[in-house]
Amino acid sequence: MSKGILGKKIGMTQIFGQNGQAIPVTVIEAGPCVVVQTKTLNKDGYRAIQIGFGDKKEKKLNRPTKGHFDKVKAGYKKYLAELLVGKDEKFELGQLITVDIFSEGEKTDVVGVSKGKGFAGVVKRWGFAGGPASHGSHFHRAPGAVGMCATPSRVLKGKKLPGRMGGKRVTTQNIEVAKVDKERNLLLLRGSVPGANGNLVLIKNAIKASGK
Repeated sequence: MSKGILGKKIGMTQIFGQNGQAIPVTVIEAGPCVVVQTKTLNKDGYRAIQIGFGDKKEKKLNRPTKGHFDKVKAGYKKYLAELLVGKDEKFELGQLITVDIFSEGEKTDVVGVSKGKGFAGVVKRWGFAGGPASHGSHFHRAPGAVGMCATPSRVLKGKKLPGRMGGKRVTTQNIEVAKVDKERNLLLLRGSVPGANGNLVLIKNAIKASGK
């Protein structure tokens, strides 16, 4: 199963380990999420569940979306995500998913939208060294030659050039769960996670966890 939960990034802080070591952590308000749809192999061609997070006012829903949530009778949700499940796992409509699906020390993958930094040049976007900074040099922060001439007479796709930086869906893998606060629905993840404070994130069990 792709175990997971939706949450909101609160920000970063630090906690102290048993040996007094300061551990940087990101605080995530995770769930509770509710199962709003179940997908089966016979009907949909694959097994999955759709979970909802965050409340949304009824007047902001269109009629098809409202009917989708009315089948569950668990309120209207702002965010939705889909998770694959195994053939032996059973979920019911309206079932709650809380932070206790994770335990301390477990490895997770966190999916979020990275901070948008606008249009950026090659020095900021790709870490190019640039040219001489002294006066008289007409080459400072430009990308320089890209090696194209009569053949093939075009710039190949994938070249490191200026462009929009950030604002993309990013997955950070193997982030350790430092602490689980069931009472306040908080997950403390060791290190940083993608996105700005207040952004939506999806926390899933790590697919490349070491030792597995």
